[in-house]
Amino acid sequence: MQPSKSLAYTGGRGSAARNDPWWVRYALIALALGVVGVLIVVPVVHVFYQALSDGWHTYADNLFGSSQQARDTRHAILLTLIVAPVAVVANTVFGVAAAWAIARFRFPGRTFLTALIDLPFSVSPVVAGLMLLLIFGLQGYLGAWLREHDIKVVFALPGLILATMFVTLPFVARELIPVMEAIGDEEEVAAVSLGANAWQLFRMVTLPNIRWGLLYGLILCNARAMGEFGAVYVVSGHIAGRTDTMPLRVEKLFQEYNNPGSFAVASVLTLLALVTLVIKLGLERQTRRELAESASLKGIESEA
Repeated sequence: MQPSKSLAYTGGRGSAARNDPWWVRYALIALALGVVGVLIVVPVVHVFYQALSDGWHTYADNLFGSSQQARDTRHAILLTLIVAPVAVVANTVFGVAAAWAIARFRFPGRTFLTALIDLPFSVSPVVAGLMLLLIFGLQGYLGAWLREHDIKVVFALPGLILATMFVTLPFVARELIPVMEAIGDEEEVAAVSLGANAWQLFRMVTLPNIRWGLLYGLILCNARAMGEFGAVYVVSGHIAGRTDTMPLRVEKLFQEYNNPGSFAVASVLTLLALVTLVIKLGLERQTRRELAESASLKGIESEA
């Protein structure tokens, strides 16, 4: 098959794109920068500007002061730092198991299981919270049994964790499934034929191959867990100092016209998001470097 005339002349799709009129390129770049600036950069800068608008002393008082509001804020930060890691660990275990099952086996209902994993992406978090109330609430299906055994799920820590787990369930599995399907199972079959048990197979063969995909999924899962609002709002009861997480605390302080306090908590959430972004960029750079090294080694081996 002969290459098309345009690609043969310009040297490829990238060269063809560089031959577009200058005004098209600059217009697209300006549009992209404008959208990113309006939707991302300006709000982020505004959060820190508002948080520090009354000075560092007020900012510190809202986060580290001795008032009841500051204590409730610190409790919200602590609760978020408890709920998010627990949800991430649970979804990591589920994500690895689900990805392994879907990528390595063919069984009835495999497509249905894949669709169910994507369900939290299509269901509103508020609806997810209502579903948890329907199951674990006092009038829910398990309400009577939970009350008899003095187990409290709704309006308590377990409810917050369950709601966060539901909305973040797809992130790890969705990152790992294409990775495991791409690398195939040849190395795992070879390890099993050499006598490796299940733990040795996972630790020494599977995990090194999926580590970057797994870390990428963990980062996305953690970022979503810390910022979850809708489902947690429904099952938490919004009780200050007990079930408020950071997003709920931001909304409550804003409704109470405490703008410096609200933006101070929002700035902490934004800082955590920026740290997550930096880690994500580092992982992407490391992944590209390893892929380039792997391609280079394959080229050397083929030449040899």
